[in-house]
Amino acid sequence: MKTFRLYTGPDGQSHVERVDLASTPEWTKGLGATQISFRTWPRGEFLDWHPAPRRQFVIVLSGQLEIGLGDGSKHVFGAGDARLVEDTKGQGHTTRVLGTEPCQTATIPLAAQ
Repeated sequence: MKTFRLYTGPDGQSHVERVDLASTPEWTKGLGATQISFRTWPRGEFLDWHPAPRRQFVIVLSGQLEIGLGDGSKHVFGAGDARLVEDTKGQGHTTRVLGTEPCQTATIPLAAQ
């Protein structure tokens, strides 16, 4: 499993960084969550620029998602990849389903801090 953080930087743009679980004890101790939902994204689905609706984890269960950032970079996430999505302000990111199969995700909104 790989873990990542998608966040809004001081420049107002979304950025992705890899997160080492050993250096984030709050993640391994447990974070308050409000619910979990599952979604099947059809192959080829594309969501244009959008910020995250709230602070949440999105875990890819199967298939692949590509996240596009304002700097032109694209990041591909596959089965087992978990992202803490915190880019709730600014331009946000794009989301595209890659490959020939649908993508299944689990989304876990985090409780307010």
